Amino acid sequence: MNFKKNLRELSESMPTSRYEGLPTLWSGGVLPDAINSCGYYCMTNFLSRWTDFALARGLRLAGILLLAIILIRLLRTLTNRLIQKSSADGSSRAARMREQQTQTVAGMVHSAGVAVIIALAILMALREFGYDVTPLAAVAGLASLALGFGAQNLVRDLIAGFFVVFEDQYVVGDTVRIGQTTGRVEHITLRRTVLRDDQGAIVTIPNGQIQQVSNLSRDWSQVVIGVIVAPDAPLDGPLASLEQVAAEFRGDGDWAAALVDGPRVLGVESIGPPGAKVLLQVRTAPTRQDDVGRELRRRISAKFEIEGIRTTGVQRVEVQYVAKEEEVPHGKSHA
Repeated sequence: MNFKKNLRELSESMPTSRYEGLPTLWSGGVLPDAINSCGYYCMTNFLSRWTDFALARGLRLAGILLLAIILIRLLRTLTNRLIQKSSADGSSRAARMREQQTQTVAGMVHSAGVAVIIALAILMALREFGYDVTPLAAVAGLASLALGFGAQNLVRDLIAGFFVVFEDQYVVGDTVRIGQTTGRVEHITLRRTVLRDDQGAIVTIPNGQIQQVSNLSRDWSQVVIGVIVAPDAPLDGPLASLEQVAAEFRGDGDWAAALVDGPRVLGVESIGPPGAKVLLQVRTAPTRQDDVGRELRRRISAKFEIEGIRTTGVQRVEVQYVAKEEEVPHGKSHA
């Protein structure tokens, strides 16, 4: 009402020479009807445009979100099919290792795929809001170039981690020796390898710093035991006793699952002042070499004690006494 009142006063105060006929238009109701019609039309047009925009863009955004969720679910299904699961009972170690390897690869593929899907979904959503993604893509390219120069260690870690998984150098659960650290592999990513050492500590090693790795869990392990025999003892008896211990150990059913080959008596390795060194070699299942070595040493010690075979020589000390002649002065003789 105030708007109409002000407009009426304004039209009445205007000179009739230039605005002739305006009061007549107002008094006749033509101008107010036009104003009302314009306001209604503008409001209706705005609501219509906003509704069309919301419906069109909202449907497209919902479609992008739905498509991203479907792709992530589909990627999860495909990566789960990559995992070659082994049965809980009776599965071979090779099958369990294959399961761990495929599980590691599937996890990496899923993580990388999810990152790509989310990035594409964000770019498509920005285009729906009217943003030009071309400058953003150019900035992303420059940022990636700068990141390549500034984060060379990170890029090196990622490349090294990819080849660790691709070449199947080790998987989760393997016992490895990396540099001076020996432990069980707890976790693998493209950037790092996590080990748990003998003291239970978690050791994180960037993949780019791995120059040499020794896998102690592949196929079989081996232990060589050296037995010292006293230097003054004959070797036939100790060799026969070692052969007997090895034969009994091979026939022990409790240790059959831990043995791959041997134990075998290799023979005399060296002879020196401490005595003769005789070697035994045994190949075991992965990571069982320490257990087998301890048991063999125990049995060898018990056998040598029963047979009376000495592993150290007797230390001999010779003491020689030289009689000292009594000096006789010149010119004198003994009585």
